[in-house]
Amino acid sequence: MALDDLMVSRAIIDEYSNSLKDSLDVDVAIVGGGPAGLTAGYYLCKAGYKVSMYERKLSLGGGMWGGGIMFNKIVFQEESLPVMKEFGVDIKKYTDNYYVTDSVQMVGALVYHTAKAGLKVFNLMSVEDVKVTADNSICGLVINWTSVEMGGLHVDPITIGAKYVIDATGHACEVANIILKRIGKVLYTQSGDIMGEGSMNAEVAESLVEQNSREIYKNLFVTGMAANAIYGSKRMGPIFGGMILSGRKIANDLIVKLKQEPVLVK
Repeated sequence: MALDDLMVSRAIIDEYSNSLKDSLDVDVAIVGGGPAGLTAGYYLCKAGYKVSMYERKLSLGGGMWGGGIMFNKIVFQEESLPVMKEFGVDIKKYTDNYYVTDSVQMVGALVYHTAKAGLKVFNLMSVEDVKVTADNSICGLVINWTSVEMGGLHVDPITIGAKYVIDATGHACEVANIILKRIGKVLYTQSGDIMGEGSMNAEVAESLVEQNSREIYKNLFVTGMAANAIYGSKRMGPIFGGMILSGRKIANDLIVKLKQEPVLVK
């Protein structure tokens, strides 16, 4: 059967436009497609909620792809094994409490299972600002193409609505920084500011990342490395159990909140 080049273009434009229009109003918007953000999206979508993700780069997975110093193996601890097994990745026990998996396989599994659960992903998309209510509660995002940002072009963005927003942007804490710039030092930290991450200490960082994954401003939650950076904790390097557990924890926290509200139709 002959192929029509214009039909290919129509199919891409129609289906992407439909997906974008359907995601203009969601239960949760996740900014950043690293392991914590993907895990949060997976559990939220599994629970039946309408969730979209905005990733400024072409690929998802954050820093997980490169493992440590471009050796594409990553380490997990015992506590995270149930979640790892849920994603179906091959796991090798290295020694007590140290488990190794292939970083490429892990990213592929995370992306596949999260997409199959219903997460709508918009890559090459940057968040310029947050949408707020009269009392500055977060109620959505202001988005634009990453290429517009990179090119320094004067092109206006569009807005999406969300009951809750998750900052899963890693070390950069991008959404938190928008709050500081636009609203002021209002974060739920001792100073109201981003406290900044400390030097490497995997034991401390892994033990605190779940605890630090919580609401940091009105309707804005944080997960993953951004959580430790905001609350002044240590960094952990190429061990990713905390990232996965952090994503699951923030999803569970939001599921509790969302159960008290009407579910948007997927």
